[in-house]
Amino acid sequence: MSLVISGDIVRASGFSEDELFLEIVLMLFQQDKISLGKASELVGLHRMQFQKLLADREIFVHYDVAEFQDDLNTLQNAD
Repeated sequence: MSLVISGDIVRASGFSEDELFLEIVLMLFQQDKISLGKASELVGLHRMQFQKLLADREIFVHYDVAEFQDDLNTLQNAD
């Protein structure tokens, strides 16, 4: 599915098309509608580059208890 945004909206936003797309992806990520991996994929950045972008904008990565437990299990089983 494609979404067409009129040129009027792009111009009114003050962003280029790429910048507006990035802002939409960031908004979706902040609202927990898409994952970190999906967001970084959509904007064409490596996950670490996307996390740096988030940090620069003071946007926090969603990291809940279940993800923390998964990470702990991974680290404990790495031995």
